[in-house]
Amino acid sequence: MSSNNSQSKEKYLLEMIGITKEFPGVKALDGVQLKIRPGSVHALMGENGAGKSTLMKCLFGIYKKDGGKILLEGREVNFHSSREALDNGVSMVHQELNQVQTTRVMDNIWLGRFPKKGFFIDEDKMYNDTLKIFKELDIPIDPREKIQNLTVSESQMVEIAKAVSYDSKIIVMDEPTSSLTEKEVNHLFKIIRALKARGAGIIYISHKMAEIKEIADEVTIMRDGRWIATEFIENITTDEIINLMVGRDLTNRFPPKTNEPGEVILEVKNLTATYQPSIKDISFELRKGEILGIAGLVGAKRTELVEAIFGIRRIESGSIYLHGKKINNKNPREAIKNKFALVTEERRATGIFPVLSVRFNAFISNIDKYIKSNKLLDEKKIIDDTNWVINSMRVKTPSHKTLISSLSGGNQQKVIIGRWLLTEPEILLLDEPTRGIDVGAKYEIYQLMIDLANKGKGIIMVSSEMAELLGVTDRILVMSNGRVAGIVNTKETTQEEILKLSAKFL
Repeated sequence: MSSNNSQSKEKYLLEMIGITKEFPGVKALDGVQLKIRPGSVHALMGENGAGKSTLMKCLFGIYKKDGGKILLEGREVNFHSSREALDNGVSMVHQELNQVQTTRVMDNIWLGRFPKKGFFIDEDKMYNDTLKIFKELDIPIDPREKIQNLTVSESQMVEIAKAVSYDSKIIVMDEPTSSLTEKEVNHLFKIIRALKARGAGIIYISHKMAEIKEIADEVTIMRDGRWIATEFIENITTDEIINLMVGRDLTNRFPPKTNEPGEVILEVKNLTATYQPSIKDISFELRKGEILGIAGLVGAKRTELVEAIFGIRRIESGSIYLHGKKINNKNPREAIKNKFALVTEERRATGIFPVLSVRFNAFISNIDKYIKSNKLLDEKKIIDDTNWVINSMRVKTPSHKTLISSLSGGNQQKVIIGRWLLTEPEILLLDEPTRGIDVGAKYEIYQLMIDLANKGKGIIMVSSEMAELLGVTDRILVMSNGRVAGIVNTKETTQEEILKLSAKFL
């Protein structure tokens, strides 16, 4: 695969040349290059752990690079902080938004640089300057609205407006559509095209191939901390991108289905949780060795259902039966005792302990198992079980002592799944288990799910990806507005039928 380096005299907004970065025990970046043209969207792709985030952190001044150089409009720069990067026109819209929830939209945009009138903040100027940017980007938000009242999509638009307020030449967008509806994605793309028209260069990090083909002009692919290829998007196919990312042919996106569902192990009857947002009169069965998908549009209350089953949400009425015996998961501790496990949707917010090690994150859900008679922890057993998680889940980590926050999203997810497997669950609840994970790691998680089903586990998977539901599950429960709209056999259904059921109670 050839690169676009032949046009060496062409002016670039940004050039990252020969960037290297090492951490103890791992070379995260090895001579990486990235060149961004003005008025273009440049996709940055690679498996989790390929080095994309590390490269962006080197650009943004969060990490100090060990080698190479960064040129911004032909001028060599080395930012020592994110504020310095922002002041020089380089901004980043993070996947996990970090905003002051209790303040107004315009306060978030101008935080640390409020316009002044004498000794006081010039409220009128701040409002009008914010409104001007919003009108330019077609963002229908009141600048005086509080951040906590916004949707995820609206909060993201505020972050983009903030980048524009810095007159950013380079805007990095990290998985910007991971929590957006199709309508919101279309609005985001409209804003991106407006930024292109201004001459900005957009670095677009995503695992969603259809989006890349639609919005990007060029794509750079990384693998194992190295630059692999840069191509114009019209000159490369989706299959070629995947092959370059994983370093091998991935002819099938999903492993072969080898599990065979058996007898019913879980029955949910007329389950209702009226605490807002609510689920109403939910009934279904789950069989031993079955993967049951849960589909539905945003707002269908899919997450609320698995949280109610796991004891996070209080059940008002209805019953849950495990092996024909009525159980009461009145809280997560009871659910764990009853052999349930839940991998949550928001990995960073509710899944990991980011400032602690891989080892701590691996054993914490099963801590009672490691307390010896003298009340001390059995360190040997903890290390043995952590090594089992690392080896069986194929977690890429320098050590079990490594902070989990330094691992890629896919490897964090593998640690979380391994943690729950140590509790020896019979029912595994997976809420968007492959969100923000690359195609190679997704395949591994799909295979893991099928392997667990083959061992007799019952698996319930919430997913917003239609292809994933059709490729991995045995049956699909479709939800709409907190109710069951229908349950279909995966082999016999179609995408159209699922979408039709999703809109049933709207």
